[in-house]
Amino acid sequence: MIVYQGHEGAYSHLACKHVFPDREARACGSFRAAMEEVEQGKAELAMIPLENSTAGRVEEIYRLIPQMSLHIQEEHFEAVNHCLMALPGAHLEDLRIVGSHPQALAQCADHIRELGLDPVATLDTAGAALEVSQSGDKTRAAIASSLAAELYGLEILKENFQDKTGNTTRFIILSHENRLPPLEPGVKYITSLLFRVRNIPAALYKALGGFATNGVNLVKLESYMPGGTLNASQFHVDIEGHIDSPNMKLALEELTFFAEDIRMLGTYRAHPMRASRSFHD
Repeated sequence: MIVYQGHEGAYSHLACKHVFPDREARACGSFRAAMEEVEQGKAELAMIPLENSTAGRVEEIYRLIPQMSLHIQEEHFEAVNHCLMALPGAHLEDLRIVGSHPQALAQCADHIRELGLDPVATLDTAGAALEVSQSGDKTRAAIASSLAAELYGLEILKENFQDKTGNTTRFIILSHENRLPPLEPGVKYITSLLFRVRNIPAALYKALGGFATNGVNLVKLESYMPGGTLNASQFHVDIEGHIDSPNMKLALEELTFFAEDIRMLGTYRAHPMRASRSFHD
């Protein structure tokens, strides 16, 4: 079983269907609940959105990951097609309010303004579609996936409602076990890890220097203050390469001199869409 946050028809649900079409997918009320299902052995996997090419990172996930004993088994890039939907028979000129997840509202902000709609944040996109389907109000719309429109009997008034083309969400697939793939020639891998820097001058510069000197490319560096403190930063790093490659081993060895609380989150195959510049720009 694979779990996800949101109602049926959420983009996380759609990602589950695309990656694991034959596996049962179950909705959870929050990201924490979905991740705890895996941690407690009630589900094998969790499909969790980490960042979007338009709206940026999902802050909550970076704060939850250090609290869980989970590993990244795989990554998945899902192209987002936001649909503006309403009750059957509704027209664009009827609409006054549009509901969706804050990330989706941000990704469609220009088009929402053009239509003069009042945005209302909901817990997830599919939940907004469900609310519209139950409202009986033709002035209300939702921004969600085509799957949500199908599940809740809504009419799609505009497809590709997002402001920018190439809108993509990167998901990570979390498991309780650390399933390290074998190092194969010609295959691209990503290794993700967490660490804190030691309390020494230029610690971050020195900690990351080993990757540069050993020819290992960092593709993402995220920092945040865990536990409400303002004097200790934790870093989440995505690195191109397999943990068993010689250069990676040397780089990680240098990292240990200048960092502490190093935790490997996983090594996994790089998704083919990583080559698309639209996600990184």
